[in-house]
Amino acid sequence: MQALSTSTTTNLKSLVRPAPAPSRLGCRVVRCAFRPDSVYFPNCVGHCRADWQSSCAILSSKVLSLEQPAEKGGGADHVAAVNGHRAAVDLNLVPIETKDSPASSVPAPVPQPPKALSISDLTPAPMHGSQLRVAYQGVPGAYSEAAAGKAYPNCEAVPCDQFEAAFQAVELWIADRAVLPVENSLGGSIHRNYDLLLRHRLHIVGEVQMPVHHCLLALPGSRLERLSRVISHPQALSQCEHTITRIAPQATREAVDDTAGAAEYIATNRLRDTAAIASARAAELYGLQVLADGVQDDCGNVTRFLMLAREPIIPRTDRPFKTSIVFAHNGGEGTGVLFKVLSAFAFRNISLTKIESRPHRNRPIRLVDDGNVGTAKHFEYMFYVDFEASMAEVRAQNALAEVQEYTSFLRVLGSYPMDMTPWSPSPPTSGGDGD
Repeated sequence: MQALSTSTTTNLKSLVRPAPAPSRLGCRVVRCAFRPDSVYFPNCVGHCRADWQSSCAILSSKVLSLEQPAEKGGGADHVAAVNGHRAAVDLNLVPIETKDSPASSVPAPVPQPPKALSISDLTPAPMHGSQLRVAYQGVPGAYSEAAAGKAYPNCEAVPCDQFEAAFQAVELWIADRAVLPVENSLGGSIHRNYDLLLRHRLHIVGEVQMPVHHCLLALPGSRLERLSRVISHPQALSQCEHTITRIAPQATREAVDDTAGAAEYIATNRLRDTAAIASARAAELYGLQVLADGVQDDCGNVTRFLMLAREPIIPRTDRPFKTSIVFAHNGGEGTGVLFKVLSAFAFRNISLTKIESRPHRNRPIRLVDDGNVGTAKHFEYMFYVDFEASMAEVRAQNALAEVQEYTSFLRVLGSYPMDMTPWSPSPPTSGGDGD
């Protein structure tokens, strides 16, 4: 099933996929997890249910122009409601079998890995009972799935075809949490997710760091010297460039959406001249052979993931905490505003672990008068900052109170426990021999 894009003109009926097996999506009841006494941070999400409801976007707002023939019980004139909002399209694209549904005469399909959710799949959720549902971007076998399992053991991982779908899966109660990457030790920051953190109203409730161990996968019987192509995510290709050049110099590189998706593509299309860079778990899931193990050029390859939820957690002081904020400086304060903001943390002995700047979407250009050359135009930026302190500490509260004096916008993205798990890099390997 393809994700619904803004330019799609395909009939919605063609996007309906078969109902999942009853064992995965049965008859469930949605329970509201909102607590009236939830923690409220200044300059961020409101603390009442109405504020949360108003932030739930209609996922199919871009498909209003699609032409859907009228059918019995639905059609273009049918109006669906999501969390109190009304949409002029039928959002119920994923049929859910209930205990009152008549028994089907069609044999049950062979169990397969769950398909990734797309934005057009995100209808109000069947409830998940006691098992935590965690959304991640990719397909089964992706490193994000492993990060979700490390962050929430025994959870039910929910694959999504893009980062946006993972955010909205949590906002619409399809999933309880989302685990998404924000930076890699080799590839740097994942800017798309920084932008989505600002666009959506989810809270950071934790972090997890995952070592990345790449393998070169192909169909059973394939040999290194016969490969003509290697496919994977662009970052994975760059992280393994020198090793692939050494062990398969004749193979060209081709970028795809994700690592596990590359493995699935090879298995589905039976491509014997193509290999994928992905995890060893992806090889098990899709019946591929590991041609070479540990093909990353640098053994110190680790990705940092954030754990996101609809509500913040209560900050504590009994263990190391980290707080993430985003702000825009106040242009009227003159020069040195960023220095003043950072000094608010330095004077209180608060360590900054990261600072990231992104162009201000709503105000991209700032005009500065200069008598010599006229009016200068500068980019306006949003700054993302992580610092080692809990919002329960007075020094952190005072630092943010001072920062607010120099900023036109300030929002606390979350105050959450630091990942203190011991980490050791994967041992370097010489690759495989293709047997």
